[in-house]
Amino acid sequence: MTEPTTAAEYRAEHRAEYRIEDLAHHSGATVRTIRAYQDRGLLPKPQRRGRANVYDDTHLSRLRQIADLLDRGYTLASIKELLEAWDNGRGLGGVLGLVAEVDGPWTDESPDRVTRADLDASFGGEHNDEAVAEAVALGVLVPVPDRPDEFLVPSPQELAVAAELYAAGVPLLAVTEHLRELRTQVEHIAARFLDFTQEHVFARYLGHLHTDTEAAEAAALVRRLRPLAQQTVDAELARAMRTLAAQHLRHHLHAIPPSPAPRPVPLPPETVRAVRDLVGEGDIAAFITAATEREVQARTMDKLTQQSSSPETSTTAAGKAAPSRNP
Repeated sequence: MTEPTTAAEYRAEHRAEYRIEDLAHHSGATVRTIRAYQDRGLLPKPQRRGRANVYDDTHLSRLRQIADLLDRGYTLASIKELLEAWDNGRGLGGVLGLVAEVDGPWTDESPDRVTRADLDASFGGEHNDEAVAEAVALGVLVPVPDRPDEFLVPSPQELAVAAELYAAGVPLLAVTEHLRELRTQVEHIAARFLDFTQEHVFARYLGHLHTDTEAAEAAALVRRLRPLAQQTVDAELARAMRTLAAQHLRHHLHAIPPSPAPRPVPLPPETVRAVRDLVGEGDIAAFITAATEREVQARTMDKLTQQSSSPETSTTAAGKAAPSRNP
């Protein structure tokens, strides 16, 4: 037997070979799926050895790439274009970097875990299975496999808000219903923002296979625009609350009555004429205001003087001023 002279020949001689059933087992795909990929041109044809088809690690690697791209949201048609580009010498690094940027976290918040006991304690000790089931359905709580009394909390902040609302008197099921309604409205806002940016920012990247340079540019744009949606919603929510909260709470609570409008005080015509003759037409209001303030100050001084000269006050003051000389 002739010894291989190059590394490539060595790898070719010692590479793994699979029947289609073995390939399905190692890749996680079904035999039917593998054949469908072959028919669509996504998978290279196997070698023919007599009456058997033989696959190798190239086919296994390609199946894993297809599965990864499907998990990232690519269609089979898009995957075929990407793989053809790769086969023709163009890299996938930029495209996969763009996908990683899009799939990355859209918040700085870190998930947490909570036990059922701690969860009940956060909500006043109430053991409400229906509310927990609603929270699981909404994704606020995610059951941990093999840990029936433990949950993953994707957004601890959201759970903390629910606990505060409950402490303020909102029933648990009302909290989950409010979240369901709010989520629908926020998803509409998110979809509108994505449509807006797609039309005005990402339009030039649509409809064709990206080069690595284009993919890197698009990834940088995603990174820049990522916080803008939340910042815009935060600013607009603050504006709306500032505008609506005062009138809403005033209307429902009646706790902040509106300031009464000052009532005009009628003056006798002869008084007005006398003031006009004294100071002129333009200074009537100023003169009356000054005279009123002077009268209020004078009456305040008279009242204070009367209080200080009353017998009880004088006795007390004298007692403080002249302490007893008796031993």
